[in-house]
Amino acid sequence: MPKTRAAYSPEFRRQMIDLVRAGRDPDDLAREFEPTGQSIRNWTAAPDRQESRREEVVPALGVAERDELVRLRRETKQPRVERDILSKAAAWFARETGTLPSGSSGS
Repeated sequence: MPKTRAAYSPEFRRQMIDLVRAGRDPDDLAREFEPTGQSIRNWTAAPDRQESRREEVVPALGVAERDELVRLRRETKQPRVERDILSKAAAWFARETGTLPSGSSGS
């Protein structure tokens, strides 16, 4: 009987999707983290499939509105991905150096 494991959290899946969309290769992520490259590719494709289904239900936008929506989504996505990466990097460096950033005393 094959081993089973608990499902990955939605937050973990979102982080993997963001990393792939930021340019990381799913197979590289699979070597670094536990899920397979195919699982990561499936997670990345799922929101695109859902978005195409949603477009069928939502009334069609004009060309100008659609272009603006695409532009705005692109502009807001990149800073979010960069913020998440920088946050993780800061936490990693804090653990490695044994220092805590100022203001995180927990009180």
